[in-house]
Amino acid sequence: MLVRGPQRASFEAGLAAAEHLARRGFHTGAPVRAADGALCVPVGDCVLALVESVPGRPLDGADPVDQQWWGDRLGAAHRGLAGFRHAGLPAWHPLRPEAPHLSVAGWLRPAITGAITALTKLQVTDRLTVGPLHGDPRPDAFRIDAGTGRIGLVSWGRARFGPLMYDVASAVRHAGGPSRAAELLAAYEDAGPVPVAEIEGSLDTLLRFRWAMEADACARALAAGHSDEDAADLCRAALTETRTALLD
Repeated sequence: MLVRGPQRASFEAGLAAAEHLARRGFHTGAPVRAADGALCVPVGDCVLALVESVPGRPLDGADPVDQQWWGDRLGAAHRGLAGFRHAGLPAWHPLRPEAPHLSVAGWLRPAITGAITALTKLQVTDRLTVGPLHGDPRPDAFRIDAGTGRIGLVSWGRARFGPLMYDVASAVRHAGGPSRAAELLAAYEDAGPVPVAEIEGSLDTLLRFRWAMEADACARALAAGHSDEDAADLCRAALTETRTALLD
């Protein structure tokens, strides 16, 4: 795995999280430390890490059985990361309503502001369960090995610290929304550390915030410009999808 040098702190935090879980029996694509014990090494303007291979196929987010594995493993990972800390974990949260890149679309700044306000109000009225997050627990971040039945959770490059329900909301987003994520949610309720009342009371707000995070990333990419017009078209299409989710 190769990332730009300025991303080293957050990159190492994700690698350390994967290593933490691997020491507890999880399959995470854990880093193979360098001879001097470093998690990654400089390569020009970048840093490089060697990670263990995790065999198996990605989960199918639409399959009820795979959803059960998905929710179970995400919940188990949250429990396994309890107490893990790393100085490089990005601060929660990165959205800024005044950010210049939000000017790429007129609807964007009010939508982002609304999502932040809703989350802030929720955190004032309810105590959310917080801890280390995977950051993007999509179906293809999980690997199920048909030969052993083992399920791994890889791709720790977006690890951060925040409400555990952000990870749950991210998974629900990738499953197609709450109406299509019943098995996923039921499995997480059984395996994870977040109380059922918190899941039910905060999911809509965190799902909205998850869409806002996605919209922010799309806007940032568009504002930065693309030499590849196909990539720009994909960003514009993704931003349209987030608009539908945030404004409907």
